[in-house]
Amino acid sequence: MSERASHAERPAVTPAGTPSGAHWFPFAVLIALLLAAFYPSFALSDTQIASTRMWPAKEYTRVTIEAGSAVRHSVFTVADPQRIVLDLEGVQPSPHLDSLGGKVSSADPYVKAIRVGRFKPTVLRVVFDLKTEARAEVFLLPPVGIYGHRLVLDIYPLKPVDPMMALVQQVESGDRSVPSPEPQEAPAADPPSTPRGLPASIDPSPPALRVIPTSIDPSPAPGPTPRRPTPSAPGRSIVVAIDAGHGGEDPGAVGPLGTHEKDVTLAIARKLKNIVNAEPGMRAVLTRDDDYFVALNARVQKARRVNADIFVSIHADAFIKPHARGSSVFALSERGATSAAAQWLAKRENDADLIGGINLDVRDPYLKQTLLDLSQTATINDSLKLARAVLGEVGEVNTLHKQSVEQAGFAVLKAPDIPSILVETAFITNPQEERRLRDESYQATLATAIFNGIKRYLAANPALARNPRIAQSSTATTSR
Repeated sequence: MSERASHAERPAVTPAGTPSGAHWFPFAVLIALLLAAFYPSFALSDTQIASTRMWPAKEYTRVTIEAGSAVRHSVFTVADPQRIVLDLEGVQPSPHLDSLGGKVSSADPYVKAIRVGRFKPTVLRVVFDLKTEARAEVFLLPPVGIYGHRLVLDIYPLKPVDPMMALVQQVESGDRSVPSPEPQEAPAADPPSTPRGLPASIDPSPPALRVIPTSIDPSPAPGPTPRRPTPSAPGRSIVVAIDAGHGGEDPGAVGPLGTHEKDVTLAIARKLKNIVNAEPGMRAVLTRDDDYFVALNARVQKARRVNADIFVSIHADAFIKPHARGSSVFALSERGATSAAAQWLAKRENDADLIGGINLDVRDPYLKQTLLDLSQTATINDSLKLARAVLGEVGEVNTLHKQSVEQAGFAVLKAPDIPSILVETAFITNPQEERRLRDESYQATLATAIFNGIKRYLAANPALARNPRIAQSSTATTSR
């Protein structure tokens, strides 16, 4: 093992014969002065950690460290066993950091354990023991909304999850129900910290985790490699991309009862997915299937990667006054918003990237190309048709906030070749509508209404309905 790797595991030793009682204070001052002389940055070690959070998901695991000021840091990986090491400079010891190890979920695909301790007088070290090979992406976020300075560590698998492969396997298996996992509770901001009295070493975790796992094979058990079938184009299923708005660090709007928009949208999206999958000739794909953040342009990319025919983004509206109510449906606009309210809403939804947290240093040529392709108006015209069909169905189960489809520059609707709509199911800031949005039966009713609108649209546009059963089964719906 390299010297650097051994340092990642080396526990600090508590010096013997340390003065105590009344003699400790002048001794501590002397040590602080010496440290400041030999380590100038030690004098600046005043960054306080406000909270830590973890968001495990199949696509990636996110760790967020929130602090009173920007955190100086460095990161590297170590093999045998696989680890990611994050060094935090000028950071005070904190129970929030100590509690990170308790936030690791057994279901986390990538992180096995986390250990925190003092590595150098000016450096706190965080070691992530991994379950498999992974890479780390680290970036800083300035204060926004309810958050202060944030350091974000994203842990990605070396082989990214392929949504098209998942869809192909789903079709091949003939699994129509495809039950979604039950939603998990959002991670607590800070579980109970490490018990007091432990030395500030690199390994303050429970005894079972203190042994360096050099004899443990972190690799997953070998299994059969799935073959990649090629689906035939004729008669292929209509693919509906369902986008549950917000997620992870971005809760979306919050209702009077504390309901988070991100939880409501995911619940409705899962129900809509099951309804779509139960329909012959149709398949659904979720842009997120758990409580984690997905950047707006990444949601569009996912839809395009699975060759989606329709994109539906689900949200719950909000307003500063509680009396606002009703459902709305939006499409993209090239020429500005159709109303001031639509423009305000689009800005609020587009700000999700700032709140959820994206690495602004990563330039996305795909998004640039998408914006260039928006000169083609055919997709927007199809989006308006889809939006009108869905609005008509949703109006059967809830009051409409606007009687017509509105348009604005929603970033999540900017797929150049997929009819895309955004559904504001109800106002989560309205106490009555919030209670309805929390009700599972009402969530199912909304999902059914959205699905009926999709079928009406497909029936009126037979060129899109490649499977004749869809057009036939939608005739009754359209003739109402």
